[in-house]
Amino acid sequence: MDYFIQQLLNGVKYGSILALIAIGYTMVYGIIKLINFAHGDIMMVGAYLSYIFLVNFPIDLPVVVVIAIVMALGALVGIIIERLAYRKLRNAPRISALITAIGVSLLLESLAQKIFTATPKVQVNIFGGAPINILGFDVSQLTLYTIIISIVMMILLTLFVYKTKPGKAMRAVSQDQDAARLMGINVNRVISLTFALGSGLGALAGIFYSVAYVNIEPYMGMMPGLKAFIAAVLGGIGNIGGAVLGGFIIGISETLTKTYISTQWADALVFVILIIVLLVKPSGMLGKNVKEKV
Repeated sequence: MDYFIQQLLNGVKYGSILALIAIGYTMVYGIIKLINFAHGDIMMVGAYLSYIFLVNFPIDLPVVVVIAIVMALGALVGIIIERLAYRKLRNAPRISALITAIGVSLLLESLAQKIFTATPKVQVNIFGGAPINILGFDVSQLTLYTIIISIVMMILLTLFVYKTKPGKAMRAVSQDQDAARLMGINVNRVISLTFALGSGLGALAGIFYSVAYVNIEPYMGMMPGLKAFIAAVLGGIGNIGGAVLGGFIIGISETLTKTYISTQWADALVFVILIIVLLVKPSGMLGKNVKEKV
């Protein structure tokens, strides 16, 4: 039982990282109906940025400061991507935006390989303190911080969307951009804010992922990004709580599969879950069926 609980915690930790990425997917899709497949590579960018400030920076910065800087720079990268790659394609066919997203993903990976080379970088463990005993179980500080921060971010983001003026503007834009524009809402600014928030969380996920799995390399964001997208679809894409729930389910399922069945079946199980969800409830666990007038 102790071993099972430990693996369950590992699954929740991994699921928390996926949840942070999935929130970015679900926010962008909720606003402009775009699947930003470059979002997983924002996680990779965050991992490299954290490596620079934690390992190669001449000044020892507090961990909280490093996290804040990395999230801010990740948000800036998201804004630049939206401005240069996606803004002019809002009224284009969705396939055009999708192909562009794949192109942006490949561009980020190639730039990372050119700048940092293909040799993996080794991240330092910034949460290497003694495990914390909770209800008789030893929980690593990395696991605890990852879980807590993902839940806190979900709560704060939900409050931001439903309780603040910019959040109300985001909901208005998601419902009808033209009507929101007529009401005086700066649609471009709202969409840039959405990309900034999602990319900042993606960069935060990169910090936790690199600390948990040590190695940083240019293509590290591909599979976690794809699984986070599946998590967003599973929970109900466009729903923040659904993204977090989907991340936890995918993380736990994959970890338990690796532990008790086979590591070779772990990735396959994730896609099997996606197929089942699309067949049984295409809108996701917490998603709503929306009828479109044609």
